[in-house]
Amino acid sequence: MSDIDELVQKNSEYAASFDKADLPIAPARPTVVVTCMDARFMPSRIFGLDAGEAHIIRNAGGSAREALRSLMISQRLLGTSEVAIVKHTDCGMLRFKNEDLHAKVKEDLGADAGGIDFLPFASLEDAVREAVAFLKSSPLVGEDVVVRGFVYDVKTGRVSEVV
Repeated sequence: MSDIDELVQKNSEYAASFDKADLPIAPARPTVVVTCMDARFMPSRIFGLDAGEAHIIRNAGGSAREALRSLMISQRLLGTSEVAIVKHTDCGMLRFKNEDLHAKVKEDLGADAGGIDFLPFASLEDAVREAVAFLKSSPLVGEDVVVRGFVYDVKTGRVSEVV
């Protein structure tokens, strides 16, 4: 059985007791969490969120630039007004440069990914500050939107604010 087949089987078990059919499309809280795709943590769990409470946008490195399209939909159409940028310790985005991944793609696939900025970063705290500044200065994010940045520690489970 493939891993995806196993996931589909687990979905059958989940659906058997599913009781969230009446949740509204807009989240109950005005909050969006933009965070990394890292499998070592579940954003809903670290913040004590249940289904329907907040939007969670995940991508490699928790990039605010990549999340902007989703943030605009969340804010303009679904009423959110607060954004928590959450990056994490031991992030893979700290471990490579664009050139490294361009070369790896070329070696593995024979394809040219040179036109892609994978958005790696050298400093976790600086990356959080840059993401917050990017959103606060964007004309596509309302001036009244609260944007704050955090680092999640994968060893302790704690979140600390970056100022």
